[in-house]
Amino acid sequence: MLITRAPAKVNLTLHVLGRRAADGYHELESLVAFTGAGDVLSFEPGASLSLAVDGPTARAAGEGAENLVLRAACELSERLPQLRLGAFYLTKRLPVAAGLGGGSSDAAAALRLLAQANALERDDPRLLEAAQATGADVTVCLAPQARMMLGAGETVGAPLQLAPLPAVLINPGVAVATRSVFQRLGLQAGERAAGAAPHPALPERADREASWRLLGKCRNDLEPAALAEAPVIRDVLALLGAARGCKLARMSGSGATCFGLFISPRAAARAAAAIRATHPHWWVSAAMLR
Repeated sequence: MLITRAPAKVNLTLHVLGRRAADGYHELESLVAFTGAGDVLSFEPGASLSLAVDGPTARAAGEGAENLVLRAACELSERLPQLRLGAFYLTKRLPVAAGLGGGSSDAAAALRLLAQANALERDDPRLLEAAQATGADVTVCLAPQARMMLGAGETVGAPLQLAPLPAVLINPGVAVATRSVFQRLGLQAGERAAGAAPHPALPERADREASWRLLGKCRNDLEPAALAEAPVIRDVLALLGAARGCKLARMSGSGATCFGLFISPRAAARAAAAIRATHPHWWVSAAMLR
């Protein structure tokens, strides 16, 4: 039995530059980081491909062909007909349709486990092709470490040595459809986003103070559109921003999960406990982003 984590992906920044004429995908620049925890995926080699899902958010994730774990395995199998498959067991803890890349991280974890079981190198081009064919965010999740994600997600930069950032993640229990959020931008194929300033250059290494300053100059261009889809996001951001020790509050991905960056792990833990007490039905997690 092989086991790996599928950590949450957090978009610390998300700049929309425009919409590509060739394929209609939106062109992005996004700095992503990952938590130390998330879903857990195990794999037992066997005669046929299967998936079983349990955990707090298992029902929303589903076990059918639409689950990205199975889709990723099928994409890799198409490129490697002799691929050794087997049974996947997913413990689903991350909220679904939440802007945390949970399904994409699960798919990337499946590809890592299949690579391990079949003695494939992590840089095998067929592994990358399968990731790109499975979903836009799967590529950046293959090696979960802070880095830039470009284009529609198919291009990723080199790993960045950012100082670990204490954070609180909150999802108010509202699923937000990524497609609907992008449609609200109203960009036509080939159109550039009005006034879209380029993403600030990132140093290979940055301490916590430098990271806060840099992130303060950035934005999430999907936030206004997501607020129209789920107004509760405004309440989440207000709570995080008002919490003691919070340096920055922002939405992740297409929402509805938001994050707050805090001055210390203790301040993050204190804020998470206070918010969880007043909003027991929200998903609230203190985390370190790397």
